[in-house]
Amino acid sequence: ALIALSHGGSDADVTREFDLVTKRFVPASEGGFERPDAKGSLSWIDAETVFVSTDFGPESVSSSGYPLQVRRWHRGTPMPEADLVYQGEPTDMQVGAGRDHVPGFVRDWVYQVRGFYDYDLFLLNPDDSLTLIDVPSDCTAAPHRDLLLLTPRTDWEVDDVLVPAGSLAVARLESFLPGWEGKGPRVRVLFAPSELTSIADFFVTRNFIVITAQEDVRTYLLVFHHDGEQWQSRRIHRDLPGTVWASAVDDVEGDELWITATGFLQPPTLYLGDLAPLLEGGDPSPLVRMKAEPSHFDVTGLEVSQHFAISDDGTRVPYFQIGRTDLPPAGENPTLLGGYGGFEVSMSPQYGPMTGKAWLERGGTHVVANIRGGGEYGPAWHQAALKEHRHKAYEDFAAVARDLAARGIADAQHLGIQGGSNGGLLMGNMLTQYPELFCAIVIQVPLLDMQRYHKLLAGASWMAEYGDPDKPEEWAYLQNYSPYHLFDPAKNYPPVLFTTSTRDDRVHPGHARKMMAKMLAAGKNALYYENIEGGHGGAADNKQRAYMSALAYTFLWEQLAK
Repeated sequence: ALIALSHGGSDADVTREFDLVTKRFVPASEGGFERPDAKGSLSWIDAETVFVSTDFGPESVSSSGYPLQVRRWHRGTPMPEADLVYQGEPTDMQVGAGRDHVPGFVRDWVYQVRGFYDYDLFLLNPDDSLTLIDVPSDCTAAPHRDLLLLTPRTDWEVDDVLVPAGSLAVARLESFLPGWEGKGPRVRVLFAPSELTSIADFFVTRNFIVITAQEDVRTYLLVFHHDGEQWQSRRIHRDLPGTVWASAVDDVEGDELWITATGFLQPPTLYLGDLAPLLEGGDPSPLVRMKAEPSHFDVTGLEVSQHFAISDDGTRVPYFQIGRTDLPPAGENPTLLGGYGGFEVSMSPQYGPMTGKAWLERGGTHVVANIRGGGEYGPAWHQAALKEHRHKAYEDFAAVARDLAARGIADAQHLGIQGGSNGGLLMGNMLTQYPELFCAIVIQVPLLDMQRYHKLLAGASWMAEYGDPDKPEEWAYLQNYSPYHLFDPAKNYPPVLFTTSTRDDRVHPGHARKMMAKMLAAGKNALYYENIEGGHGGAADNKQRAYMSALAYTFLWEQLAK
């Protein structure tokens, strides 16, 4: 096995070979594969060869610190002498390679990522030449046996067939290789999103394509199978609660599934299922409950409900509320609101042991906002808050806060908010643009200086999300949601707790440090904690995570439960 190991939780890591029989790491002195600390990876070609992407020196890494070279490394040879397979452009975000090991369909693939939503997939031929899979650069292309699964981020018309943004289409792989011209239609749309539905994920088994879909931020499973004449679809396991994740047990040999189901009040539970009976026209096998995480807090008297706020432009914004069935009046109900709103990440219902123990058990109410910028309703929901439209995400979050007040859940004196990373940028904008709505704010591993974010660590890779501040026309809107520049020493702000990590090599801790310095200089009520480990997760182990969570929840409770 090849095992990636991180120092203190950083994105940079090492890869070491581990012998599964002797249960020991194979040292380099014995011919073991070992990649030094850097952002990158190793992946098997065969037992004696790997693809390696890592820092090989000047011009081998991008401005974000990700690898721009893929090499083929043979066991027993020095890594710097590995054969170059592909060299990315200086403006690329990263490149990589991997082998599909499915018997009868063994192929090597190279990918070139120019930005988060701009990438190409190449078939690596035996002579090391590359064949481009000719799909739009914002379309994910996933090979499977003789098929190609396609998910575009914008509407795509091919051979008079419209493949809508956020849909899943299937094609024969050879139809996107040279020589197919004139041989007929190439794509078939299996799933097209609606205003309320979207794809959360998809994967394959031996005979099925499985989609994890979501409707109003609640997930379900769809399976597709080709019966020799046409594609058949079916929704399965309808009784699963909350959020569902699924994957193939072995996509080469069989049709078994791992399924994990969870919810705000339901610990993750792992099930084993089998789709094989569907091949004979039957139902999937009953799920076998394999294991469940124990309950970490008392759910007695708690309930989950979903509500919708109306944003400034009339958009309907969903949010979940978790709290007591007998809620006290707004002026007596400490309420914690969280959100993210970026990179097409969905805030789906998930079990939160620390939130449950430190907040819900104490009588607090927890709220999760599904604002634009996320992936709750597919690419369109995300794109609605990109770049110059970023303010839509912040208007959505503020609308949820106002809706909580209007519904009598929490007033401004008892409403706190918390978020990290891009969610830390969200919190920074709530602090500087909507301070009157909140009583306390926790800002974790945040982006805050949007004029220099692209010059710090991985920041350059996010310009497709936010924009390029070096371009005057883009800085013109970026400065409107750069908390560091929006801070006004003359304004009143609610108490703030900043937390970050010295070893965060994704979002530089300088963002939090600079903002804290500004607040201190202005005499504002601000606290700061920087963990020396933890990477972008903020904590390197459970003890550190517990401590940092205790800091945040204690700070919030002291402010909101007055």
